[in-house]
Amino acid sequence: MQDKSTFEEFDVVIVGCGPVGATLANLLGLCGVRTLVLEREARSYHLPRAVHFDDECMRVFQTIGLADAILPHVILSPGMLFLDADGKMLLDWSRPQTPTPMGWNLSYRFHQPDLEDVLIGGLGRFPGVVLRNRCDVFALDQDDHGVRVRYEDLSNGQLTEVRAAYVIGCDGARSLVRRFIGSGMDDLGFHERWLVIDVQLKRARDDLGDYSLQHCDPRRPATYVRGTGKRRRWEITVLPDEDSHDVTQPAKVWDLLSRWITPDDAEIERAAVYTFHSVIARQWRNGRLLLAGDSAHQTPPFLGQGMCAGIRDAANLAWKLDAVVRGNATRELLDTYQSERLPHVRQFIELAIRLGGVINTKAIEAGLAAGEARENAPVKLEVKKPLLGPGLTIGNQPLAGDLAPQFELRNGSRSDDRVGYSHVLLVTAAALSSRPALAQAGIETLTGDDAEAIGDWLHKHGITAALVRPDRYVQGTARNDAELDQLVAAITPLTHVPSAA
Repeated sequence: MQDKSTFEEFDVVIVGCGPVGATLANLLGLCGVRTLVLEREARSYHLPRAVHFDDECMRVFQTIGLADAILPHVILSPGMLFLDADGKMLLDWSRPQTPTPMGWNLSYRFHQPDLEDVLIGGLGRFPGVVLRNRCDVFALDQDDHGVRVRYEDLSNGQLTEVRAAYVIGCDGARSLVRRFIGSGMDDLGFHERWLVIDVQLKRARDDLGDYSLQHCDPRRPATYVRGTGKRRRWEITVLPDEDSHDVTQPAKVWDLLSRWITPDDAEIERAAVYTFHSVIARQWRNGRLLLAGDSAHQTPPFLGQGMCAGIRDAANLAWKLDAVVRGNATRELLDTYQSERLPHVRQFIELAIRLGGVINTKAIEAGLAAGEARENAPVKLEVKKPLLGPGLTIGNQPLAGDLAPQFELRNGSRSDDRVGYSHVLLVTAAALSSRPALAQAGIETLTGDDAEAIGDWLHKHGITAALVRPDRYVQGTARNDAELDQLVAAITPLTHVPSAA
């Protein structure tokens, strides 16, 4: 172990450099936070894992300046169809093929190694962000002044120690950081074994389609997912009496795939049994240790929201860490991270479990309660994103805790690019001119003069202003002069983070 006088010091240490850890590191890099990322593996895992992200995630990737680099690696998903054992459509979850109010499409398919390469490559833009691979963290000791982080460099066996103000565990379902926090898990009741099969097509099979298909066959539920390029995935339920090893053998895998493809059509890239869980950590923070992504919550995959939830964690957490590290906020600001994110992610997990009920049982009618019945047509499913839980949102004002849209400005640019990873006040021109104090508040303002749609949006919701946080959620709104004064008062060191542009 090195001499104590040589310990490196960082504001934040991130344990794990999957998509969530890498996104968090990019956001902290934008903010100028000194960040060390410690990753046990030598490089990104080369096989497919997560395959879907949504418009909100792409908006975060836009914020870190990597959306354009990611776009060539994704395809748009038309949605998901739920079919009964006879192939009759039970539930239609089609996705619009035009951009949403977030400024991006609702559903993207991707190959995780491609995404990780872009996210990790983006870290090189920030001199304050350091990534070290083959580093296995084994001890975390916190005190009033910071965290002592000890790890082994697996390339040479050297033991190293650094100091950090905060440590974020983005280290997955078996999180070491979660063990040091001492958090138990709340079990939402879903635990099932599924065989995940990834293949590469040898020849065109356009008949497989672009829609994801949920085969709601009580005898053997299965999922088909169109991937990028020639990639296709099937997830097939493992029956209770089946051995996890036996079902991954090639003969058994091809037998299970035989209703769709044969060895003449494709090569198997991977066949592995996973147990899908539904759990949430009870405690996401203990002092200077925090959790994000799978270390904090795990969901069945039926909504495609597992990685998305972790990206939202990163967007919620980074600006708060920045404010605390800079001394613009007290450490209590970090308490709002779990209080806001946990109810949000729990709603997504509970809906995923209900959809799992549609796929896995004969009680289809109960599961269809998640959708909207239509005469002589399959039930139409539309998923409304939850509101944030209690935290920094102001009162019960309209839109508080909801996502704000992204606007196209009159000069053709996007509002998020103008604002950066910072607060912004969307306000009518009249209200802005009547509040000269806003000019001294040090916050970006956008009005209908910048984008006509901003004035239309404010008018539609009966408000004169909306304070939007760096993670694009509405902190509060104003319907009159008194409420606008409240918003102005909220623009304080506690909530205002300097622009990272």
